[in-house]
Amino acid sequence: MLNSANFTARMNILLIHQYFLEEDDPGGSRWNEFTRIWTDAGHSVTVLAGMMHYNGNEKRAEYKGKYFVNKQQGAVNVWRCHVSESYNRSFLGRLWGYFSFMFSALYAGLFKAKGKFDVVIVTSPPLFVGITGYLVSRLRRMPFVFEVRDLWPESAIDTGILTNKLIIKLAYWVEAFIYKRAKLINVLTPAFYKTLRDKKGIPENKLIQISNAADFSLSERLLKDFDRPSFRREHNLEGHFVITYVGAHGVANHLEQVLDAGQALADTNVLFLLIGQGMEKERLVKLGKERNITNVRFLDAVPKADVFRFILASEMGASVLKRVDTFKTVYSNKTFDYMSCKRPILMAIDGVSRELLEDAQAGTYVEPENISEYDRIIREYLAEPSRIEREGESGYKYARENFDREVLAKKYLGYIQGIAK
Repeated sequence: MLNSANFTARMNILLIHQYFLEEDDPGGSRWNEFTRIWTDAGHSVTVLAGMMHYNGNEKRAEYKGKYFVNKQQGAVNVWRCHVSESYNRSFLGRLWGYFSFMFSALYAGLFKAKGKFDVVIVTSPPLFVGITGYLVSRLRRMPFVFEVRDLWPESAIDTGILTNKLIIKLAYWVEAFIYKRAKLINVLTPAFYKTLRDKKGIPENKLIQISNAADFSLSERLLKDFDRPSFRREHNLEGHFVITYVGAHGVANHLEQVLDAGQALADTNVLFLLIGQGMEKERLVKLGKERNITNVRFLDAVPKADVFRFILASEMGASVLKRVDTFKTVYSNKTFDYMSCKRPILMAIDGVSRELLEDAQAGTYVEPENISEYDRIIREYLAEPSRIEREGESGYKYARENFDREVLAKKYLGYIQGIAK
């Protein structure tokens, strides 16, 4: 693995990220934080971003009828680029959403984003936007960094989302093309690193690993002055053992297993809070009503600060994915938020996420989709509440030492400065 450099020269960075969040979007993004940290240090960042939230069904009113909108988010210069509004309606709609951004971001990267850039970074998925990054890097003569946040197309194939053999073949070709031409490839987990090195033949001199990370700047402020009893009263959480899931409600998450777990624990005071949006949410809400499951509550996505408040008001956080082999290679974003809020984790993801949890002694692994294990493990926590504080503190300490977002942002910057010399 490469070593990061420690350069102080001012950088002008172009980032292509379809899901770069608006300032008032719910949730939080590592890239919103990374770019803030970099601009605070005196570097310049321009982002080519999509006009559609990853869980949204339509464009904001300010983007209707427009293909490009330029705006500032703090010190970060953002070009919002067209994404088809068919994005969240079907698989084909989502595919066209990917391609529409690929083309609009290419135009913006060549003709809208002004100035000379030292590097272009592309974060995926979607995979196909890597073609945009490559073309921009070639035509504007700068190195190209590609980031792998998800092993695509494997994850789409394993979850049954991607079945068309022609599209699968095209996706693998695009993947190989991008990997060959990127100057650096960043991966988010050690399993991704091993897969790219051992199975896809990527030389180690172009692989780096900057993982997802915890945002302690927000959690530590809230830990000092958060009025937990009042918040729980306000949101009707008193008397419940609250397990909160924050994130996408999609096919990959298979949140029906949480409904099943709620039904199995109907005789307890356990309450599951599912916060977020996604293609499966409407079906899940309807299914919960049909089955009269009253201890699983759905909430819409909320701003990042409120996400942390809900986590702090809970007993545990849940990280949940479908039981497929590809997901054994991923870290769940929200795992680090739970750790930074000193909450133990119910980890329904095997592989490296399970290893992370067990190394940190920050909760308990539950086999995905195994409802009897959900039932057994959660009842163990009900019987031994002292575990909540003990495991929460352990996870917090581990994340503080290994996954501090400020530290990782500076490390990432060192790597890209090293190739831009």
